[in-house]
Amino acid sequence: MKIIILGAGQVGGTLAENLAGEKSDITVVDQDSARLSELQDKFDIQVVAGHATHPNVLREAGAEDADMLVAVTNSDETNMLACQVAYTLFNTPNKVARIRSEELLGEKDTLFCNKAIPVDHLIAPEQLVTQYISRLIDYPGALQVMEFAHGLVSLVAIKAYYGGPLVGNALSVLRQHMPNIETRVAAIFRQGRAIRPQGTTVIEADDEVFFVAATAHIREVMSELQRLEKPYRRLMIVGGGNIGAALAKQLESSYSVKLIEHRQERAEALAEKLNNTIVFCGDASDQELLHEENIEQVDVFIAVTNDDEVNIMSAMLAKRMGATKVMVLIQRGAYVDLVQSGPIDIAISPQQATISALLTHVRRADIVNVYSLRRGAAEAIEAIAHGDQNSSKVVGKTIGELKLPAGATIGAIVRQDQVHIAHDNTVIEQDDHVVMFLMDKKHIPEIERLFQPSPFFL
Repeated sequence: MKIIILGAGQVGGTLAENLAGEKSDITVVDQDSARLSELQDKFDIQVVAGHATHPNVLREAGAEDADMLVAVTNSDETNMLACQVAYTLFNTPNKVARIRSEELLGEKDTLFCNKAIPVDHLIAPEQLVTQYISRLIDYPGALQVMEFAHGLVSLVAIKAYYGGPLVGNALSVLRQHMPNIETRVAAIFRQGRAIRPQGTTVIEADDEVFFVAATAHIREVMSELQRLEKPYRRLMIVGGGNIGAALAKQLESSYSVKLIEHRQERAEALAEKLNNTIVFCGDASDQELLHEENIEQVDVFIAVTNDDEVNIMSAMLAKRMGATKVMVLIQRGAYVDLVQSGPIDIAISPQQATISALLTHVRRADIVNVYSLRRGAAEAIEAIAHGDQNSSKVVGKTIGELKLPAGATIGAIVRQDQVHIAHDNTVIEQDDHVVMFLMDKKHIPEIERLFQPSPFFL
């Protein structure tokens, strides 16, 4: 597949890194020649220096025969115009654009079509991050919650703690503990090292455990691996930008929400816009303000400003002053692992959320959901099985018969809105949604080939 990536920033660079080893022809376009040289030195990709909307630049990047154009510059207008140029001059078949403006997204159904602005797929980072945080709030104690098959099945990452019923026991005991609930442990990471789960694998405290279950059963499974946390009630959000405002709007009807914004004008606008959120104008690193607002009673402190240092420092202060749990938005990838080993409970990377959405459109076969995990090393995917026993490598076969690559686990199958936890004797049928976990994403091409029906039999 020939892919042109417009924008060599954190998202564009991370996407190029993710795709570089997957036998795709990748070209990155940006005006920053130094950044392009850096990417070219690190990865096996082509680079073109120039403006993303200029026809001669796109032509040099190979737009005349490109399969996909991914516009992820920092400008919505540039991304939209680049898609328009690619459609009009080069008839590029698949165009993806990152759009951040709330005003544009509010009119997306009318604006983004071939008769208007020809964008095939929209990526809205703020919306993705808002959904991500909202799921974490809904499931106290979870490190990640990934939904598949329209929310029917979920893959959840949690840390196993001392005192959890299953800690110190083998995975085979899980069925005895929950005879009426089916689940499957898809992966275990112990001290950063991947362990393929088997029935004899013993769960240890501090293991990071990924399990698959019907979404309705998540809480019961979590209670087996750690002491189930009480539902959150009081939330404090720092930052009144697009993410903070959207998060408050989404959560204010179910939780007690306070929001701190340092700009007076923005704080006043939010106070009028939000119905049940208490908005303050102030500095989240002000100990006196946090004390006055009873920070020790806050269940979750969520720092989502555009400044990593402000988010980290205010969250550390809030944790020291008594906030039960703190989450921070971090733009710089190098900071994510660094802060999670300290008082920060959950570090959220908008780049990883964006990359996951982009990979959904880049993957071959009918892969409808992708989540990039473990800083891009692992992936969780949802693929749809097509064809019949003659044309497909998976339809009509049991999971035990499939030649899955090392470290790949099928966790669940969704068939006509029914969730089936995967077992070796489970037979895959046509149109099944298959949820998988790959400990090493280098095996993605093998999975793509596995789920691509043979054209000779169609």
